[in-house]
Amino acid sequence: MGIFARLGTLIKSNINELISKAEDPEKMLSQVLLEMQQQLVEAKKQVAMAIADEKRLQKQFDGENEKSKDWERKAMLAVRAGDDALAKEALLRKAEHDDIAGQYQHQWLAQKAAVDKLKDALRLLSNKIDEAKRKKNLLVARKKRAEAQRTIAETMSGLSDASAFETFDRMTAKIDQLEAEAEAGAELAGALSGDDLESKFKQLEAGNHSADAALSDLKAKMGLAAPSKPRGELPAAGQSSLTEEDLKELEDLNLGEGAAQGGSEEDERSFRSGKDD
Repeated sequence: MGIFARLGTLIKSNINELISKAEDPEKMLSQVLLEMQQQLVEAKKQVAMAIADEKRLQKQFDGENEKSKDWERKAMLAVRAGDDALAKEALLRKAEHDDIAGQYQHQWLAQKAAVDKLKDALRLLSNKIDEAKRKKNLLVARKKRAEAQRTIAETMSGLSDASAFETFDRMTAKIDQLEAEAEAGAELAGALSGDDLESKFKQLEAGNHSADAALSDLKAKMGLAAPSKPRGELPAAGQSSLTEEDLKELEDLNLGEGAAQGGSEEDERSFRSGKDD
């Protein structure tokens, strides 16, 4: 085989392969069904023409039979009239029509047999087309199911790709970096404005006050001292800040001072009355 022959074979094989890959089963089946439908229409036309020929031959056969019967009646009429010569001529004409009728009958019967075969073939073609339609629907359903399975498989293989998850991890790290930079910028801005020093002292004062309050509460719980009150907390209007023990002690002091004051006045009166005497 020469170089050009091998090259031609290679080109033809490549073309056939491209055609095979480009074929869409659904479109190809639809095209085949369309062609079969067209063949069915043409077959129906041919069968209709054959049936028409059969009917025409049958009518011609029936017509020759009627003519033959008519010449037979004429021959009978001539015999009754006693004219045998005329009766013979009528019988000869009858024989001619019988011969033509026989030929028409032979053609009619042959055409009728052909029409019956064409009808069977037409019926078979129609059944095949119906079967092809059912097969086409089944094949199309199988094709769509196969395509859906292939799409699912491709999607699953894409989800199993590690690059997608690596992208998520990389974006997460980048967002973490942006948040850290934003917090650092805010902290730096506070330090430059002097707020950082003031906030440190506030935190220190709050910590000391919290420790003192906790120690006072612990001593009060142990019965060693009264619970401490937060700094700056004042008694409400109309409410005394003294405890019950403080009030009782003040009441005892008031009573003692009153008694002492009453005794001195009485001694002074006695002293004055003795002096007068």
